Amino acid sequence: MQPAFDTGRSASESPILDQRLDEKAAAPAWSPATRLLFRFGFSYFVLYNFPFPLDYIPYVDAVVMPYYQMWKLLVPWVGSRLFHVDATTLPNGSGDTTWGYVQVFCYLVIALLAAAVWSILDRKRKSYPRLHEGLRIYVRFALLSVMISYGAVKVIKSQFPDPSPDRLLQPYGDASPMGLLWTFMGVSAAYNVFSGLAEMIGGLLLAFRRTALLGALVSFGVLLNIALLNFCYDVPVKLFSCHLLAMAIFLTLPDLRRLTDLLVLNRRVEPAAPRPFLTRPWLRRGIAVLSTLAVLALTVFHLNRASETSKLYGSQAPKGLLSGVWDVDEMSIDGQIRPPLTTDTERWRRVVFGNTGQLSVQRMDDFRDRYLVATPPKEKTGALELTRRFGLKKKSSLAYALPKPDFLTLQGSWEGHRLQVRLHRVEPPKFLLTTRGFHWINERPFNR
Repeated sequence: MQPAFDTGRSASESPILDQRLDEKAAAPAWSPATRLLFRFGFSYFVLYNFPFPLDYIPYVDAVVMPYYQMWKLLVPWVGSRLFHVDATTLPNGSGDTTWGYVQVFCYLVIALLAAAVWSILDRKRKSYPRLHEGLRIYVRFALLSVMISYGAVKVIKSQFPDPSPDRLLQPYGDASPMGLLWTFMGVSAAYNVFSGLAEMIGGLLLAFRRTALLGALVSFGVLLNIALLNFCYDVPVKLFSCHLLAMAIFLTLPDLRRLTDLLVLNRRVEPAAPRPFLTRPWLRRGIAVLSTLAVLALTVFHLNRASETSKLYGSQAPKGLLSGVWDVDEMSIDGQIRPPLTTDTERWRRVVFGNTGQLSVQRMDDFRDRYLVATPPKEKTGALELTRRFGLKKKSSLAYALPKPDFLTLQGSWEGHRLQVRLHRVEPPKFLLTTRGFHWINERPFNR
């Protein structure tokens, strides 16, 4: 046997190089279809998730902004030239805009072109085990960041705040499916915490190689439920949730046969072969420590941001000067006093001011108009600059005065009419939905 020093490398380097050579020799060849699918999947997932993780690093706008600007030019151009649609409405709480669908089409085309060029230039390579593991790490942490962020806003109740008086006073049948879902979630703090913990646990398990498969399975179950809710209740994040679900499926694919043997065929399953991305033990340990600290920092960051959001817009938001329910005592339109007749579709029944710059007008026929208040009032007199939330973006301006804490006057221009309104504040009724609570014992179903 030839001694180690005759090989031209130190004895300390020999095991590592031998391991790399053994892994390369042992890597099975992939079928042409598998190689093509991997190249496409790699290109698509990187395109879809970029600029992650740069968007978590401060002061990288100079790198990230040109990427966003490129899409702002490309997507409307493709929408106009290829599909003859107006794809200029950027994501705005809705991810299912025309812009969103056209951008996904662009992702598909670019990924297909990249896979084709890659296949031509690298046609001799038989497999990509190391690159595949690198992609898995990238997708794991991209999915992890979303699961933790969405879990945090449920654990700290800010995504689904308590139902507002406006929502509770709304006729049940007038609610949209999405509004019904938000009310259903907002009523129960316990269910918010449960669903948020499920998301966060799935995300945290993805942080570590040994628990990544379990994290992918937990995330798959959670995301399947979320995607179904989005489809069944018309929540406009269907594209986003489907992509997250696809990422969870991608992470389970290498172990799909083992899972089938264990859970379906009741066969003995051997431990999975290790797939380390880094070969040097000290480097693996160092990266593991850094990634653990990064995940902890990410978790604290999202929990803190959820807390701040709840204090500003959610259940912990302070009440505004005019917050509450106001019944209309008298109203004149264009100088004519309108009696409170249920047949009058223009006369107001009540006005509800929210805590976060929203105003709802309920007419005598119970129809509702919802508005955004440009600057929530803080003084006893001032002006309300209002914009419709839905439909035509009509703007109105009303002067208000609060001579007493529970008496309010409004006057000014309202969608082409001159209004004068006197109102008084009333206590919201005790709604069964928010007061029924939990009961261990029910002698009969309490289904109202």
